[in-house]
Amino acid sequence: MGTFEIGTDGPSLVVVGIDGSRTSMRAAAYAAGLARRQHSRLVVAHVVHPMGGAWAGTSPIVAGLGPAMREAGEEAATELAVEIRDAAEHVGVEAEWVVRHGDVANELRALADERRADLVVVGSSETSGHRFAGSVALRLVRAGRWPVVVVP
Repeated sequence: MGTFEIGTDGPSLVVVGIDGSRTSMRAAAYAAGLARRQHSRLVVAHVVHPMGGAWAGTSPIVAGLGPAMREAGEEAATELAVEIRDAAEHVGVEAEWVVRHGDVANELRALADERRADLVVVGSSETSGHRFAGSVALRLVRAGRWPVVVVP
């Protein structure tokens, strides 16, 4: 049996999901601090939810907005990537930036499984409708595959 070493029993890989909201940026700060203290790898994930799907067939106006909305989403992701890179550099953490497309909870779950994450960090939902439909955090907790930290 190996000997116990102080400070080496924490997570080796932390996945944090961000969308640019206040709570997700606080989650990113928490995850970066934890990764720095634990000498963990940090994967910062931004999931772009597709704006097509059921919306696209509702009206020609909505269908016509699809490409513009996707382009705006890509621009937002690029701006977030720069902000995250600068913040990670400032605190001395290497952060891998990942962009996925699809349902947020499903994509974060898949990423955490693929990378064998030890911890998933997300911000709490600021949308009141999630009390009924279920938030990303709640869906990740229900998956029960890794500890989930929800940052207010």
